[in-house]
Amino acid sequence: MLAFQEDAEANARNSKDSAPVTVDSSEDLAVDISDALSERDKVKFTVHTRYTSGEHSVVREHEEFIWLHTVIEEHPPYAGYIIPPPPPRPDFDASREKLQKLGEGEGTMTKDEFAKMKAELEAEYLATFKKTVAMHEMFLQRLASHRIFKNDPNFKIFLTYKDDLSVRGRNKKEMFQKFFTKLNQSADDFMSPSVERSDSFDPQKHFLISYQSHVENAYQKADKMTQAHKRLADNYIRISTQFLELSKMESQLRKYIPKFSDGLEKARKCESRACSDMDLKLTDILKYYHNETKAARDLMQRRQRCLLDYENANKQLEKARLREREVSSAEECQREASSRYEDITSTMEKELLGFRSRRISNYKKSLIELAELQVKHNKSALQVLRNCLLSLKSEMIQDEL
Repeated sequence: MLAFQEDAEANARNSKDSAPVTVDSSEDLAVDISDALSERDKVKFTVHTRYTSGEHSVVREHEEFIWLHTVIEEHPPYAGYIIPPPPPRPDFDASREKLQKLGEGEGTMTKDEFAKMKAELEAEYLATFKKTVAMHEMFLQRLASHRIFKNDPNFKIFLTYKDDLSVRGRNKKEMFQKFFTKLNQSADDFMSPSVERSDSFDPQKHFLISYQSHVENAYQKADKMTQAHKRLADNYIRISTQFLELSKMESQLRKYIPKFSDGLEKARKCESRACSDMDLKLTDILKYYHNETKAARDLMQRRQRCLLDYENANKQLEKARLREREVSSAEECQREASSRYEDITSTMEKELLGFRSRRISNYKKSLIELAELQVKHNKSALQVLRNCLLSLKSEMIQDEL
């Protein structure tokens, strides 16, 4: 584990009681991740749940979040709902690689340069860690706020069962089977493009296709902007280090350069914090709604497949009546297909309305918070430059005297 993680993260606490806690389905849930601990190959999240009758905490790993998403996604009664996208897998490989390179190059660096590079790595790691926690928390809060998902038995087990859930990831065979199933479903949709030609949901379907494309372009550009800010913060360190080396060669500047270098270091911290918040409040929210828009489109595809099943059931019923054989079973299949199609249509309409209001509300919240944070960081950066300028002027006045 990286040395600075011990200061940056709170220890996740395992509980001794392994019995599930009973939560009344009528209670409102409030879920957050109160603690997280990063180990070399995994992250342990402390999931804290508050409900009317009390509070509860369990420790969960990323694979258990993926298990929860999978069981909800594959539960047939949820076919009419927008399934929240799963959180991304924690990825600290880049930070570990930089740490390794930093350790290998320690002998070639000055003490100041090494300390500044370590500070840069620490800031990058903490930003990634904060982002990871936020994405996992958003997934749980999305489930907890949903009128149906919050009562899912597997979700309750996830929130209340104290011990390890002993879940595993899909093996290669299962992943291939799932991919092949989705490929076949996509091929079915492609082969029947005229099924919903005059459907009332066509405007929303075309909107989602266009919207997803625009959101994808937006988060890619936001990510490029964030990377540019990271490079700027990195360059502050490099310039500061080189100025310190220069002061050793220019004796008349030895009083000025350290003060200027200190100003650059403080400006780097301001820039790094601004970059981290921009990544969290802008890039991540855009990427999340790109994925949830895809989930909404998946819902529309499931409805289209239900319509195909309904039309096929009608055809089978007509054939059965012509043959005068197995008419009752064909009628039963037709009624079931009709019921599934009507249910998913009714549910989808409500889900799309909720999706619209939810994303608008979350966009507003994130953009307001981002603007407030940017103002705060810019004020801090301005104060750093002012203090640096006053310090340099003070040295000049003393020299003149």
